[in-house]
Amino acid sequence: MTAKEVSAFNITPRIAMLSYSNFGSSNTPEAQLVSKARELVKQKDPSLIVDGEMQANVALNNSLLKEMYPFSELVEKEVNTLIFPNLASGNITYNILKEIGSTDAIGPILLGLKKPVHLLQLGSTVNNIVNMALIAVTDAQIKSAALSAKTGGDKNQDNTKKKK
Repeated sequence: MTAKEVSAFNITPRIAMLSYSNFGSSNTPEAQLVSKARELVKQKDPSLIVDGEMQANVALNNSLLKEMYPFSELVEKEVNTLIFPNLASGNITYNILKEIGSTDAIGPILLGLKKPVHLLQLGSTVNNIVNMALIAVTDAQIKSAALSAKTGGDKNQDNTKKKK
């Protein structure tokens, strides 16, 4: 779902699945979970550029990645999508980046729900609001196109059963 969302913005997703472990350096259930998730993603779509489990510094430092893990499919590619092992680590990192980063952190973005949900955090900047509005509009366009294709072009068709 994340790759599809990134692709909707005409960006080829290059995904790092993050952990405190690098490519099996730890055999804990948490590290194995990320490794297994990567395997499942590759089974579902082998064309995706995705690797892990890996630490964030390895994912974001291509020289280090190339030196230590030259087999990674992310070598010589700039990672543009980070997948965190759980909500807590993702939220902590998101908030740190918001405060110390020199770029805008966009999100959080909820995926996998029946209806689109777009959240703005307390204290959102104008850029945060504009970015989230852009995501919401893109979401609406994609869903409208999908509905149109599903209903044969009639976007207003109601597929629910009508009361007699």
